[in-house]
This record gives sequence, C-alpha cells and structure tokens, in this order.
Amino acid sequence: TERLGVGPEECLAVNENVVYGRMTGWGQSGPMADRAGHDINYISLASPLAHIGRPGQAPTVPLNLVGDFGGGSVFVVLGIVSALLSTARGGKGQVVDAAMVDGASYLMSPLFAAHASGFWSDDRGTNLLDSGAPFYDVYETSDGRYMAVGAIEPQFFAQLIDGLGLIGRVDPAAQNDQSGWDTMRGIFAESFSVETMDHWTSVFEGRDACVSPVLTMGETPQHPQAIARDAYFETCGVTQPAPAPRFSGTPADPATDSGQPGQHTVEVLESIGYSAEKIGDLAERAVIGTA
Repeated sequence: TERLGVGPEECLAVNENVVYGRMTGWGQSGPMADRAGHDINYISLASPLAHIGRPGQAPTVPLNLVGDFGGGSVFVVLGIVSALLSTARGGKGQVVDAAMVDGASYLMSPLFAAHASGFWSDDRGTNLLDSGAPFYDVYETSDGRYMAVGAIEPQFFAQLIDGLGLIGRVDPAAQNDQSGWDTMRGIFAESFSVETMDHWTSVFEGRDACVSPVLTMGETPQHPQAIARDAYFETCGVTQPAPAPRFSGTPADPATDSGQPGQHTVEVLESIGYSAEKIGDLAERAVIGTA
C-alpha cells in the first residue's frame, strides 16, 4: 500500500487521528529491515526455536504460531487497539511498528528472566516446561496416540501416580529430584503404552491430574468441552474456531458467510479521500480489485 501512495504520511495528512499499522518480519529499522524471511527465521533469531525440541536433537520446527501469529498478528492488533485508545482520549494518530522478531522475543520475556536466575538452561529438553520433566511431557498409548501430561504441582502429580496405578512404585516426594527423572519417564512411558488413548482419557476424566488426550483439528471440535462452549462454528462448509476472547456485554457472533475479495476497496479508498476518477484508474490498471 505504501508503494501505491497510501503510506502513513499520506494517511495522517488527510486525518491526523489515523492509526497506521505496519506488521513486518524484521521491523522498519536495522540491517535486516529489507531482508526476506519467514516465521522460522524470526523465531530463530529471537531465540524460541533454539529452545524447542528434545535433548541431543536438532530444534523442532513448530507450527508458524510463535512468529507469524503470536509475535506478529497479536502484537500489531494490540498496538492498534492501544493507539486507538490513545486517540479516543485526545491523542494524535500514530504508526504502529510491529515486527515479528520483536514480538517473538517479547514472548520469551519470562524465560529470559528464568535463564538469568539460573532456573532455565540453554540445553533444550532439559527444563521444567520443555519436556525435560517427566511430569510435563507427552506419552504414546497402545494405539499409537498420545496423552499430554502437565502434572507440575504436587497435588496433580499425586493424582497422576494414582491414575496410572503407580502408588508404591513412584515416590511423590521424589517428583523434583532430577537425578531420577529418566527412570520416572521410563515408568510413565511403560504405563501409558499398555492402554489406548480412550482408556486413559476415561481414567483421568474425573481427576485433577492435568492429563489430556492429544487431539487433531479433525477431532477437537467434537470434544465435549468444545461443544459445551460452542467453540467452533461452520462457515462456507469449513469448521472454524469461534472468536476469542468473549465479552460479557459485546456480542461477537461469527459471520457464517465470507465477503468477496475487494468488496470494500472502494469504500476504504473513498474514506481516505480518493476521488472516483482515481479509484477508477487504479481499477482499470488492475492495481486494485473490486467486487
């Protein structure tokens, strides 16, 4: 849009209260500002990628949620909302510079603090929340599925031991003794492997053990929790997550049909002062699409 003459300077000249959001990979400044990149590059430079994976193995490539969406989309939306709140209180419009590499770094803030305190190691797969702890990991079941275990607190750990039938074999008092973690992990893996995912789901359904089945996108909309919260809806034949978060006083019912590409292009351009002649010229030269 800036190459088409619809940059922040032009927009702010028309309306000083305009909030202009820029979401890029590397940001608007620095030696890499004009470099190409993707989610994997942003999270590699920002450090999350180095800390995702098993010990002794290469970093695990995650879904593009950390950089593109977590570090990018969430931060640009939060920035725009914050800037709009400022204008509503009498402030002037401004440019929001949201770089995915910055957002991904900021998401790591608690771990940077943990690392500085000595609580978190640079060695991936050895820490409390990166699969290093046997009570915070995934385990394969007899049918090739997986159960997720997050029994960090002692009361949850006790329920995990009980549900697995390991009372007397695993000492709850030894939960945080790292010298015994490998042995404990082996016992948990052996226990989970003898029954199906459905079996373990049933066993832990009524327990606060922080144990849950690992579901796919095809399965999760049918889970009782998702159904009870109307967490998914169908639009144009496609199942999608419902909008989040939810507001007690502001309805956020999702649209069940999709707009057409270019449907609002003319309205947007007119609202920032483009003449019908200029819009027609852009459309004729296929610079913009209209519907």
